[in-house]
Amino acid sequence: MYANTNYKTKKALRAAVDAGETVGAYQPGGMFPSQTDGEAVVEGPHYPQPHKWYARVLLADGAIVKVLG
Repeated sequence: MYANTNYKTKKALRAAVDAGETVGAYQPGGMFPSQTDGEAVVEGPHYPQPHKWYARVLLADGAIVKVLG
């Protein structure tokens, strides 16, 4: 999964979520349905750039509410 915003680092994602920004998450390609609640893993930066970070997150209604790791 990806965050809607193309964060270059996990630290930037965590800062945005901690600041209260609404950060959505989606599964590109449509091959698998997007998860909207519970734990998930997001990666970044977005393709075609090489993925340099992965983050375990908590989703609620399709938005990232907490970065767990």
